[in-house]
Amino acid sequence: MSWMRLVRSSKFRHVYGQALKREQCFEDIRVSKTSWDSTLCSVNPKFVAIILETSGGGAFIVLPVGAAGRIPPDYPLVSGHKSSVLDIAWCPHNDNLIASASDDCTIKVWLIPDGGPTTTLTVPKVSLEQHQRRVNLLLWHPTARDVLLTAGWDTKVLVWNVESGAMLVHIDAHPEVLYSASFNRNGTKLVTTCRDKKIRIFDPRSGELESVAECHESARTTRAIYLRSGLIFTTGFSRGSERQYSLRDPRSLHEPIVMASMEMASGVLFPMYDPDTNMIYLCGKGDVVIKYFEVTPEPPFVHYVNTFQTAEPQRGIAMMPKRGCDIAACEVAKFYRLQSNGHCQVVSMTAPRKADHFQADIYPDTLAAQAALTAEQWLAGSVAEPVTFSLRECFVALSASRSVLKV
Repeated sequence: MSWMRLVRSSKFRHVYGQALKREQCFEDIRVSKTSWDSTLCSVNPKFVAIILETSGGGAFIVLPVGAAGRIPPDYPLVSGHKSSVLDIAWCPHNDNLIASASDDCTIKVWLIPDGGPTTTLTVPKVSLEQHQRRVNLLLWHPTARDVLLTAGWDTKVLVWNVESGAMLVHIDAHPEVLYSASFNRNGTKLVTTCRDKKIRIFDPRSGELESVAECHESARTTRAIYLRSGLIFTTGFSRGSERQYSLRDPRSLHEPIVMASMEMASGVLFPMYDPDTNMIYLCGKGDVVIKYFEVTPEPPFVHYVNTFQTAEPQRGIAMMPKRGCDIAACEVAKFYRLQSNGHCQVVSMTAPRKADHFQADIYPDTLAAQAALTAEQWLAGSVAEPVTFSLRECFVALSASRSVLKV
């Protein structure tokens, strides 16, 4: 099945990508050269964090999103690991809280001051130590405060309360290293992919394995994400090294609704998902393009929309939460691309509409930076949908500030 197909009529059909001007991007960043298939960066409305290539331990840099430009070599770092940092992730409920996972077998959680670090940070808020081998994967819970999932090369999946430092759940059901993990929208299910070519669904509170199936034919890196509808989207490789994506129903995991082949390439495909618009952006490591698709209930279910292309290949990439997008400019997504030349390029995905009023049809209520449950409530069995809010107030504030600047 070819991925390059005509899309049906859609309000996102003409969304286009545009790289921001050089002065609005970051330069002279020593991006990590780790061979692990990590996105190497993470972003929220306050900060962008990037894993660095350092000697004598692992470190990452935290930059205020508005402080673009050339980064001086003596810029303060977050540096507390004894070996390379392999993954970083901002907490969805606190824009100043970030977790880091390392080759030194530890996870550290850091509290970043407003405005970013003024001196190098070496003392974390908490250090979590239970893994026996390198820790390569971090995932915050979507609705429960301070709940963090970690996975390592010891094949263990651990769930923590980072406020208390207590381990809440231990899942030991994978024979090999995990490639990815994703919670469903309310955090009651967990999907994982593994080097054994299997995709698995768990109850994340009990650790009970509920379903397992083959994901993609190749043992190379696979990724899986839960969609808002409850379906699961995966990326991986065929036996012949073609990139693939699939769409699956958790109730019949072994029978993909869609399995489509793309181009021959060696870099892993990172699926970046916007639950507000049901748009999926496929960003390949080493690629110069971002391809985007819309998922709908009608065949062929995954509709190709368009491709953004640039000159420099991407080594890593992060997607801004919707509350950090420029609503007054009809921006529907924003990406931070780490390039081989040491630049962090900012790419805006924009709907070609007039910005004189709030476009409610492309901006439904979006995820708020607020937890719906405590860690204790979640572990005890409580279920809550994510807290959402209207972006209309953001539009009004941005429009007002621009009117003042024009005057």
